[in-house]
Amino acid sequence: MAAPFVTLSLNPAIDQTVELEALLPGAVNLARGAVRHAAGKGINVAACLADWGAKVTATGLLGEANDAPFRALFAGRGITDCCLRIPGETRTNIKLLDRAAGATTDINLPGTAPPAEALDAALAPLHAATGPGTVAVLAGSLPPGLPAETYAELVALLTEQGARVVVDASRAPLAAVLGAPVLPQAVKPNRHELEGWAGQPLAEREALLATAQALAARGIALVAVSLGAEGALFVTKDGAVQVRPPAIAVTSSVGAGDAMVAGIAAGLAENLPLEALARRAAAFSAAKLQRTGAGLPGRAAVEEIAAGLTAEPLA
Repeated sequence: MAAPFVTLSLNPAIDQTVELEALLPGAVNLARGAVRHAAGKGINVAACLADWGAKVTATGLLGEANDAPFRALFAGRGITDCCLRIPGETRTNIKLLDRAAGATTDINLPGTAPPAEALDAALAPLHAATGPGTVAVLAGSLPPGLPAETYAELVALLTEQGARVVVDASRAPLAAVLGAPVLPQAVKPNRHELEGWAGQPLAEREALLATAQALAARGIALVAVSLGAEGALFVTKDGAVQVRPPAIAVTSSVGAGDAMVAGIAAGLAENLPLEALARRAAAFSAAKLQRTGAGLPGRAAVEEIAAGLTAEPLA
């Protein structure tokens, strides 16, 4: 039976967040503390959907030598674990949390090239968990050795199976998805990723909006562009809105974009209209900002945040 939500993480990571009073480049920094979390975009999306109360299956690749944080996450959140274990370790990413600046510096490692036969074995559970009504999320970077067209090819296959596909990717994989004949239901680039695809700066909101509208006109049902402290743009062929985040204390911005993807997936599953979907996605992201590691404080708290947000219509 197809799961309502299925995520794919081909290059997940263990995030080690190191908390600093203030980051001093080129100097010795004394940490206030450090925590480790199972992470990667698809894993983070699965965790947020599970906290929302959804049934979700996680698929992808994990290193068998250090999968304990992932096993604990899946068991604790009730996520169905269909990830393939391969020899070696899942990569570790370093997140330097600067309390004084309220900013996080990411140091992301490239990951290990999987064995040649691993991709087909990892994708079998993805296809098994997909069917009409499924929302499938393809998120994150690809490990070394996989072609940039991997996501684009999966969009076509999963769409044929009846799924609505959400893609959160960057660089060559994003370009391949956006140039393919079969387009996903939704994409969520940030400003930098959209600029990279467009090949030009998009400093003004009007330029961002025009680029997103052009993608929507080509057949992507929802284009969401995350803008950090400015919130996000949500664009369809019929309209566009911007939702700005509420004034809240930020614990960690790591994974806020992944939480937004989870909110988009949850909104698509319920066929929410644009403004309601935008407020939900932004509420997922805002709720995540108050926590370290992937996850949400619970459905009621997220709904309360969403109720206080405004979706500003854009001409």
